[in-house]
Amino acid sequence: MKILKNELIYLATALMFFTRIPVPFTIPYSSEIMNKSQKYFAWIGLLVGLINAVILYFSAQLFNLEIGIVLMMITSVLLTGAFHEDGFTDMCDSFGGGYGKEKILTIMKDSRVGAYGTIGIILLFALKFLSIQALGNIDLLKTLGIVILAHSSSRFISGTMIYTHQYVTDIDVSKSKPLANKPLDGIALLVGLISVLISFALIPDGRLILAFALAYAGKICMGWYFKKHIGGYTGDCLGSVQQVSEVLFYLGTIIAWKFI
Repeated sequence: MKILKNELIYLATALMFFTRIPVPFTIPYSSEIMNKSQKYFAWIGLLVGLINAVILYFSAQLFNLEIGIVLMMITSVLLTGAFHEDGFTDMCDSFGGGYGKEKILTIMKDSRVGAYGTIGIILLFALKFLSIQALGNIDLLKTLGIVILAHSSSRFISGTMIYTHQYVTDIDVSKSKPLANKPLDGIALLVGLISVLISFALIPDGRLILAFALAYAGKICMGWYFKKHIGGYTGDCLGSVQQVSEVLFYLGTIIAWKFI
């Protein structure tokens, strides 16, 4: 019983950390709890993706596909408080306007959004909209499953950065400061992977493995770039990997459906 209670605390912590969804009870907080909650990050993506898919389906029926996508994107931002999008804009500003590790990290800590961040998020949203639109025009029902899968997979992929790269910024100022601690063992990865497998079960299409591979390849490339310029990752880097991985999953699905 105690084990189940602890797991619920870890799940609720992940929910509070990554979304604006209220938790109807008080939960304890510590760095240890935050670290152990990382196993459920992909599950939060599964939940967010499911809500987004519902919004997309009913909005598309009431209006049209394009309006449905916009309303879905608005819902996603409201659900998460633009948590990952904020990380993406900070990443664009810091790497676009900074030279050298110290300058990059200094810009990254600045809460203001500059030209690089503004341009980057506009292009990212445009690519996300157009890719989902292309998928929806092919098969709306399957696209709903793709949305769920993209959200869970991208969060799982982003979480793997904690295991494969070094944390480099000051713990006291990072949005993901508890995650800078020593990561959990393979059980955490397995728990996160289960949510991805459940998402795959919603739309059993072997071609989507290509989409997942492309999304993970994007993480590898971004990880290489981060390591080259700052020696590892920051909380903002994790958010940017999630956003880019999500879009790459949509693009990978288009490629798979078009050529395979």
